[in-house]
Amino acid sequence: MTPLRQRMIEDMRIRNLATTTQRSYIHYVSEFARHFNRSPQDLDLEAVRQYQLYLAQDRKLSPQSINTFVSAVQFLYLTTLEMPWEAKDFPRARLEEKLPVVLAPDEVHRFFDHVGGLKHRAVLLTCYGAGLRISEAVAVKHSDIDSKRMLLRVEHGKGAKDRYAMLSPCLLEVLRAYFRILRPAEPWLFPSWRPHLHFGAGAVQTACREAWQRSGLGKRVTPHMLRHSFATHLLERGVDTRVIQALLGHSRIDTTARYTAVSPATISATKSPLDLLLKPAPSHPPKSKRSKR
Repeated sequence: MTPLRQRMIEDMRIRNLATTTQRSYIHYVSEFARHFNRSPQDLDLEAVRQYQLYLAQDRKLSPQSINTFVSAVQFLYLTTLEMPWEAKDFPRARLEEKLPVVLAPDEVHRFFDHVGGLKHRAVLLTCYGAGLRISEAVAVKHSDIDSKRMLLRVEHGKGAKDRYAMLSPCLLEVLRAYFRILRPAEPWLFPSWRPHLHFGAGAVQTACREAWQRSGLGKRVTPHMLRHSFATHLLERGVDTRVIQALLGHSRIDTTARYTAVSPATISATKSPLDLLLKPAPSHPPKSKRSKR
């Protein structure tokens, strides 16, 4: 390991970056150095620009992947190497604003009919029943389940934030049945076969893909789609957007508000101003004349 690589790892640990983020940054910086066959400390902003073009034009990476590379080299040069540059010197690719794809309630039911394996089913039901990310669901501990207050504690969610998610009575029964059969040892509710580790997200994603293929659904089902569906179905039942924001752990309300754009019930129930403008005036029945006596 080079001194520069070691220094960058230490800087990321000091700032408590997620383990996955650290691995991703090291990967992109290593690929960047290998492309030019030189140490990153001997390269400049023009090299960064050329590599961005290479990723976009030759390797045809997605804008999200290119921006991850930008975040990695920005951290390297501004934090670890302390170069006299600014964040604006690292331009990012514009991201397309795509709406999340969600499942209708009957499609969710059809999907779960084809999920095999007790542990896989319990994890995926947790993703949908509590709106958890896959990384949060596999990391649930025994102590995170508060059956008295019907809450599910999420530790170190995205952005290293803790929060509480809902624990529905149906999900609690699913988890109790799972526990009675498999008896997972503490601390993890979904332990891995490897000692002291929780179940891997990759195994659940594979099980999810296989269940989707067996179900015959046209929409490609992922664990994150179950989270999107959870939020959309709550919105369609009239749950306030800010409550959904808290349940999902979103920092910004506009992230949660996008679910209003994918909810058919919300869209169809909204009156157009044209309907109010051209609405005919109510007709009043003619007043009856009093008969003269």
